[in-house]
Amino acid sequence: MKPLLAALSLTTALTVPSLAMARPVTLTTTLNNYGGDGAYLALYVRDSSGKYAGSLWMAGRKSKYYQHLTDWYRATNGDNVQVNGITGASIGTGRTLKITLDLADALFDAGYTLHIDAAVENMRESPNEVAVALTTAGAGKPVKGRRYVANFSYGM
Repeated sequence: MKPLLAALSLTTALTVPSLAMARPVTLTTTLNNYGGDGAYLALYVRDSSGKYAGSLWMAGRKSKYYQHLTDWYRATNGDNVQVNGITGASIGTGRTLKITLDLADALFDAGYTLHIDAAVENMRESPNEVAVALTTAGAGKPVKGRRYVANFSYGM
């Protein structure tokens, strides 16, 4: 299977297994004013046993920096195919990243956790910056990050 097709099939498995079994979910990540360059963020999902289930979004296009998103990098063995087609620009200090994806209903209330790793050039890496259980009750409730993320929330 060509790398692009593999990436699309993985991304599609998390985001649109069936139009009848998916819903648009808006992921909003606001960064602190940390005063550095743009942040790289990896948004990915782990299942109830902690096993990597797939990547949702990558903020930052230069793959040479992906190794600094340490938990994501370790889970994917640095496989850039995981992010083909799901990347956007890095996010500046104090800015907000807002993306809407069609996420599978099966991801909610089933033990899945959304994780965000963060890294900024010449600053400390922040693996597992945010970890939030994907539940219908948790929608709209902001979660505070550890270092670079002021807050994260998802809305359905």
